[in-house]
Amino acid sequence: MPKREDIRRILIIGSGPIVIGQAAEFDYSGTQACKALKEEGYEVILVNSNPATIMTDPGIADRTYIEPLTLEVLEKIIAKERPDALLPTVGGQTALNLAVELYEAGILERYGVELIGAKVEAIKKAEDREL
Repeated sequence: MPKREDIRRILIIGSGPIVIGQAAEFDYSGTQACKALKEEGYEVILVNSNPATIMTDPGIADRTYIEPLTLEVLEKIIAKERPDALLPTVGGQTALNLAVELYEAGILERYGVELIGAKVEAIKKAEDREL
């Protein structure tokens, strides 16, 4: 897939705290995603509430925020950083749920942030336990 020239800055939402047996794989995949995106020339902005991950090590992202993973905090970071895109797919259910919340609250549209990696409709279907 060719590099998208219309995207310069990508926001990645981490998975938050690691529970024994859970989320370590998201730390690994998120770290690899940050490295790959940086190698392609994208500026990577990372938000994660867990400081004890490889993903939050210096140099993994261009800018790292260790903050609570809430709608309010993410909106402030989006307003400050003005990313072109949001990639929630490497942050597990936490990041996917927040991406849907940001979309439904109109925050992504307000700041012109494109959701990449998955469509909102696909995330909702995947999370729907009734299907």
